Amino acid sequence: MRSMEESVIEEAGPPPAPGEAEHPALALANSALALPGGHTADLLGTPAQAEQWLVQRDLAPEGTGLAEVCATQLRSLREQVRSLLASRVADQPALPAALTAINDAMTRVPTASLLLWDEKTGPYRATPHPTTAIVEHALATLAADAADLLTSPDATRLAACASPPCNRFLARHGRRQWCSTRCGDRARAARAYARRNATD
Repeated sequence: MRSMEESVIEEAGPPPAPGEAEHPALALANSALALPGGHTADLLGTPAQAEQWLVQRDLAPEGTGLAEVCATQLRSLREQVRSLLASRVADQPALPAALTAINDAMTRVPTASLLLWDEKTGPYRATPHPTTAIVEHALATLAADAADLLTSPDATRLAACASPPCNRFLARHGRRQWCSTRCGDRARAARAYARRNATD
């Protein structure tokens, strides 16, 4: 049975972490949530949820009709972006597979409609399956944003939320170490609890 927190997060999503408004790739990385009590929430868990996530960020029109294969591609890119952000935050080398995935997503989108041939009417130009084209464009946009984020001055502000079990990333502003007020409150409460137990 889902907790109340899981239900709220799955319906409305958590408040955006600092930096998500400027970088949709950061929002993508943060769309798989670790919650207290060992629970998780995936904002891209179903094709409908993945489509809604894209629509909210102007990366797909309403009624796109995402299939599971498209949602899977989006979740796969999310894991590669998370890997790159974790490498950057830990000041470790990036995994080659993550770099390849980002570069592949950026270069997969055709820049023009393709030349096709119909046996009856002859040559014509058309884009591939419209939903596929929308998803590939969204993936390319997110991958390019991840590349921009990792190579911009904002990269030095990247951090992992300092409130376990939260697994979100943020772009720090000042000394803030948490992705949300909720995580900050939880971390402060845990510290206060630890101090009280240490004095008992």
